[in-house]
Amino acid sequence: MTVVPITSADLEEVEVSWFSALCSDDYAYLGVPDGDLRSSWDHCSRIALAAERLGFRNILCPSSYQVGQDTLSFVAGCAPLTERMNFLAAIRCGEMQPIMLARTVATLDHMLKGRLTLNVISSDFPGEVADSAFRYRRSHEVVEILRQAWTRETIDFEGEVYRFQGVSTEPARPYQQNGGPLLYFGGYSPDALELCGAQCDVYLMWPESRDQLAERMRAVHARAEAHGRTLDYGLRVHVVVRDTEKEAREYADHLVSKLDDEYGRLIRSRAHDSISLGVAHQARARELADTFGYIEPHLWTGVGRARSGCGAALVGSTDQILSALEDYRRMGIRAFILSGYPHLDEAEHFGTKVLPQIRTCSLPEARGRVPASTPATPLGLGERR
Repeated sequence: MTVVPITSADLEEVEVSWFSALCSDDYAYLGVPDGDLRSSWDHCSRIALAAERLGFRNILCPSSYQVGQDTLSFVAGCAPLTERMNFLAAIRCGEMQPIMLARTVATLDHMLKGRLTLNVISSDFPGEVADSAFRYRRSHEVVEILRQAWTRETIDFEGEVYRFQGVSTEPARPYQQNGGPLLYFGGYSPDALELCGAQCDVYLMWPESRDQLAERMRAVHARAEAHGRTLDYGLRVHVVVRDTEKEAREYADHLVSKLDDEYGRLIRSRAHDSISLGVAHQARARELADTFGYIEPHLWTGVGRARSGCGAALVGSTDQILSALEDYRRMGIRAFILSGYPHLDEAEHFGTKVLPQIRTCSLPEARGRVPASTPATPLGLGERR
């Protein structure tokens, strides 16, 4: 398979992240609501604390208009409770006035001492159905204003949506002085690829076949290259890891054993991104899967029967999951955002079986955004930094 050019010279280390279920997305059985796993500060912060204890380098904190916890408030609450792990906070472009957003992000970055990264989302607002091209133009403007707020003395911007002249950036300077927090972004349309190539740092993909992933990486690399930029690449995927493949596959079947497909369709349709191109590609992957839901030997699409967005899981033994992640790394994928059901239990499975055998890094440190807090010496098997 063709290896896609990437930005970082050392591909021996990868950023391995977990997921905090802020948006009521945690189950013992997929599609069966569980009061003990509902989105709450107590439950979601326990997931974050467990992820740091286990050695994950970052944690995705998603955003929803309809359910769950407020993302930026949640991250602020976790700042004094954690010491090492980064937080990948989702921000929806246009939801907050961009200069106010820049100040909020800068404050969070100082609270976290540079442990903040951002997942840029270009989506409709509640009650809004905007033209896709307009949404991405709006997102371009928001990100450009954020960049100015983090790197210049004043904001001077004349756009279609926002216009500012001579606005002081003094309150909006982040802890990370070399450009501000890293921007992670996922999207499939030409407008999405253009936004990522021009403005963002890490291109995130949902699970598909390796050939399809490589094709997407080549496409966004071309857009970044046109702007004189190079990117890192990431994969957002669920995971089921057990001591044997048989146990892992049995647990995957167990997860969907009580799922009513009609209720699963309701879950998918109520999501704010349910009509997006990326979600359509996840649905297509389910259609192409075999009788048991697999599109590749260890890539199972059953998760997508009960959720929108990322709809597949890596399923297998410890060695099989390690091999799959290594194959992705060799393709040029350097960031992995993982999750599993229930999130606390699966963090323990992955964090004890697989994570100790992976050489990990923090992408902000790898890109020189913040000083490394620990020695940057190469790691051996079973070591973390």
